[in-house]
Amino acid sequence: MLNDSVISVIAAKCSIEAQAFGGVNRVGFVKMNNDTVWETLNRAPTQQIRGVNILSVEPFNCSLLESHNFDTYMSTAAARGLSTYLQQVRHGDFIVGVTADEPTRRLASALPVLLQLGVDVSDVRFRGSFVFVAQKGFPAKTKLRKTLNKQESARIQPRISVNITGTNSINGQSSTV
Repeated sequence: MLNDSVISVIAAKCSIEAQAFGGVNRVGFVKMNNDTVWETLNRAPTQQIRGVNILSVEPFNCSLLESHNFDTYMSTAAARGLSTYLQQVRHGDFIVGVTADEPTRRLASALPVLLQLGVDVSDVRFRGSFVFVAQKGFPAKTKLRKTLNKQESARIQPRISVNITGTNSINGQSSTV
């Protein structure tokens, strides 16, 4: 008996480069396959997107699905919103986190959810910064770079480069990325 089912395999090859910043006269960005998909500058007249920024990534066509800003400098509600958002991300989904200016002032309530992703930023202080790429449910795979305070941020901006590769079989079987 012949099996009429068709198996489609999609290959992922997605290069992500991201940079966070703390302090002044800096730039933060996220590039996917060398195309800038998100950017913020900390200099007038360009608007900066302060706090923690989360970008949802589709790795098989290397595209940005959505981005959200949580101004965890200004608002404890933003930290709660960040926690809620991260909890609602589906298992296996990829996210990029990138901070701008000052993310830590009211971040405390989001630290446990970040830690579940493999993002330990409990040691980051005023105007420190961090950037990460994570796959929800796989904290050991998370890539994280951070500066711990204003002085470190003045010297260096945390930057990360990650390649997502793998295959996804479209026939009801599990995928591996």
